[in-house]
Amino acid sequence: MSYTRRQLAKAPTGIQGLDEITGGGLPKGRPTLICGNTGCGKTLLAIEFLVRGATQFNEPGVFMAFEETGKDLIQNVASLGFDLKGLIARKKLALDSVYIERSEIEESGEYDLEGLFIRLGQAIDSIGAKRVVLDTIESLFAGLPNPLILRAELRRLFRWLKAKGVTAIVTGETGQETLTRQGLEEYVSDCVIVLDHRVSEQVSSRRLRVVKYRGSTHGTNEYPFLIDEDGISVLPITSLGLQQTASSRRIPTGVARLDAMLGGAGYFRGSSVLISGTAGTGKSSLAAHFAEAACRRGEKVLFFAFEESPCQIMRNMGSIGIDLQPWVKKGLLQFQATRPTFTGLERHLATIHKAINVFKPEVVIVDPLNSFIIGSNEIEVKSMLMRLMDFLKMKQITGLFTSLTTSGGSLEQSEAAISSLIDTWLLVRDIEFGGERNRGLSILKSRGMVHSNQIREFLLTDHGVELRDVYVGASGMLTGSARLTQEAQEKAAILGHDQEADFRRIELERKRTTLEAKIAVMRAEFAMEEIASVKIIGQEKAEKTQLLHDRADMGLSRQADAKPNKRTRDEE
Repeated sequence: MSYTRRQLAKAPTGIQGLDEITGGGLPKGRPTLICGNTGCGKTLLAIEFLVRGATQFNEPGVFMAFEETGKDLIQNVASLGFDLKGLIARKKLALDSVYIERSEIEESGEYDLEGLFIRLGQAIDSIGAKRVVLDTIESLFAGLPNPLILRAELRRLFRWLKAKGVTAIVTGETGQETLTRQGLEEYVSDCVIVLDHRVSEQVSSRRLRVVKYRGSTHGTNEYPFLIDEDGISVLPITSLGLQQTASSRRIPTGVARLDAMLGGAGYFRGSSVLISGTAGTGKSSLAAHFAEAACRRGEKVLFFAFEESPCQIMRNMGSIGIDLQPWVKKGLLQFQATRPTFTGLERHLATIHKAINVFKPEVVIVDPLNSFIIGSNEIEVKSMLMRLMDFLKMKQITGLFTSLTTSGGSLEQSEAAISSLIDTWLLVRDIEFGGERNRGLSILKSRGMVHSNQIREFLLTDHGVELRDVYVGASGMLTGSARLTQEAQEKAAILGHDQEADFRRIELERKRTTLEAKIAVMRAEFAMEEIASVKIIGQEKAEKTQLLHDRADMGLSRQADAKPNKRTRDEE
């Protein structure tokens, strides 16, 4: 008999990313503990859980506060766009604040929470609530020093919440060596989520971790999360699964000869491209060429700059003949410029996600990547960039990233250590020779396409980037003036060879003319000799014939012939 798996019922939070990490939301009809230090966002996460439930899932909620008044809470979350007054008016939300003096709590006989249960029960029944938040539990049990009574009352509270069938969130402060002040709440909760607000290298960041989730699998890593004007968003917003589709379409790089080096068609659409090199090698110039080429095709480009302002970028690119201003005016090119130290990595990533979702670009440029590396946060940066690249590939957005490599270090290694995530990697470098520093470009790798293994000299001209063949000869690879000198020498040698060939051709023609003249003279002399010889031969023949006739006539005369021998017509 086969066993059918039954999934634990869950209540979706509606918080971006949190439902993905928890596999669908918080345990439905069970209590969840949200604990953390001061300012980590416990109350905000709890109130957003209620607001999303009321607005997106038609599940009314009750918020019972033990530290803040309802008025203060309404004002605090108004900046996030949460209209608590409107929800209260529509019976979607109930707010109740309970102020407890420690002196009012006495340990005498059996301590119970009947008053709280009655008050909370009335609030639940008044709107038919499906969700409940208690914020914070320390205030409720602050006057109970006996851990046995405290544990018993905690269990009783959690059993009561389960009996009411509500999905509850209980917030708690972090203890010194335990997740909570009392160290008991985490044991009686079905789900425990820890929030952390930390500062590293003068940059603050927030992290979320699901420590416990009974009856369900869940993400166990620490996930950065962001609090902004839209509430809470937990990263990764998308999963880290490698299920993205790969496009076979190609898009030009903006540099014709670079396209030729990449099999004649440019980058794959939706791929990741890295341009790395030392300072001043032209990384941003190649990125600007790519942006301009995309805008000319009518595609949107989102340019994230972390070292220069948009005006400075456009001014600098104008010096090499790239005018980006018209594309900004047409709305095809948008700049987002901030300092990396402005906020933490998770806020940068969330800001990039949000800008992409709003602008909907086909191309995203990040210049440069390594500006995020501060101190020893390489692991965090790589995690952030991995999520960003997965997000871009999921949306079939072509991402181009620049990375600054340190002089003297390994050029075949990126500062952010993301080379393994890159589909096409271009390396621009300085080539020093003969007292000059020139630029060279090569393709370290380009997955899925035939590409050149040659180094090209990289020139920045007034009409943009120009790639030229480097000279490779007996003295090695030459660039710049050394290449020009060698080319001049080669041209001079070729010119000398051409002149020598011309001289030999002229000399041969002269000899041919002379020979033909001599042949003509000899032919004329032969003709004259031929005429004279023919004349002499004729005369000799006539004389011979005459001699024969004379002899015949003499014979007749001796015989006393009556008639002399007459010449025939032929003889005459």
